[in-house]
Amino acid sequence: MNERPKSITVVCWFLIIGGIFSLCSMVWIFNNPAIQKPMKELMSKNAMPISIQYAMMFAGLLITFICSIAMLKRQNWARILYVVWSIIGFIISITTSPMKAMMIPGIILFLIITFFLFRPKANEYFKA
Repeated sequence: MNERPKSITVVCWFLIIGGIFSLCSMVWIFNNPAIQKPMKELMSKNAMPISIQYAMMFAGLLITFICSIAMLKRQNWARILYVVWSIIGFIISITTSPMKAMMIPGIILFLIITFFLFRPKANEYFKA
């Protein structure tokens, strides 16, 4: 199979564009004192130090961006890394976050993306 499945293209570009919007949001939050204070108050309720939370957010964005580009280039390791990193992130969030219900939409979206990344056509594409 030489042609990339449309589902892989859509998923990867969704992740890239979503990552860009998330990065812009984080930069905006860092530069907006009116939002910084309530955000830090919310983050301080987490069992994990705020600096580690920021590091994990930026690492997650970087990993997702790199994996998305690599998946567009037919690199199988990228989809595996994306799934493993996401699962690790969810486990950490479930064990440390005081607002577990807010993770439900992210988990549902992750499951949908994973479904498309491991469909038979996608498996065939990444094996080539």
